[in-house]
Amino acid sequence: MSIQEWASIFFEQIKDTSLLEWVAVAAAVAEVLLARSNNVYLYPSGIISTIIYIYLMADAKLYGESFLNVYYLIMSVYGWYHWLKKKDKPPLPIAKTTPSEWGATAGIVVLGWVLFYIVLNAAHSAAPFWDAWVSATAWAGMWLLARRKIENWLLLNLSNLFAIPLLVYKKLPLTACLTLFLFIVAIFGFIEWRKIYRSQNIVAV
Repeated sequence: MSIQEWASIFFEQIKDTSLLEWVAVAAAVAEVLLARSNNVYLYPSGIISTIIYIYLMADAKLYGESFLNVYYLIMSVYGWYHWLKKKDKPPLPIAKTTPSEWGATAGIVVLGWVLFYIVLNAAHSAAPFWDAWVSATAWAGMWLLARRKIENWLLLNLSNLFAIPLLVYKKLPLTACLTLFLFIVAIFGFIEWRKIYRSQNIVAV
């Protein structure tokens, strides 16, 4: 198939994109931009997006992605709580992932991938192997994000990298474009958080 034919199919899919998906994408864009600037209001935006995507992914028979958004919703509430300034306590600072946290992260990825695959295969997901991988790596990234670890961006981008072709395959082109956008922004997010981390250490000294 030629590039022109691919482009024609893609733009045809864009025209058929539902209003609900447009709203979900807009809220997700707001979330990632707020996350990049280290703004706590990333979580309300994320909650709106994830609630919509729970339905959209289930409708596309990407059950892992749908359940992943349930997890996103829970982690958004969890993360919002931890990001809020508590009485007589400073906000949770940005930090690097410790060796023990890396162990927990690896456990989330491996166990999540296996368990997701078993469940999704039984549920007749459209692409259980890759659906499970995308979900497991994103789970780990969200766990690190809620704990304000710099490396959350690396795990989230690993998930994004595999999610893009999966979403194109399931005819969700706008969400695939969103994921590509998130992939690019996450690179800058990682750089920005690393600068903040370094400035925190200078102030502490």
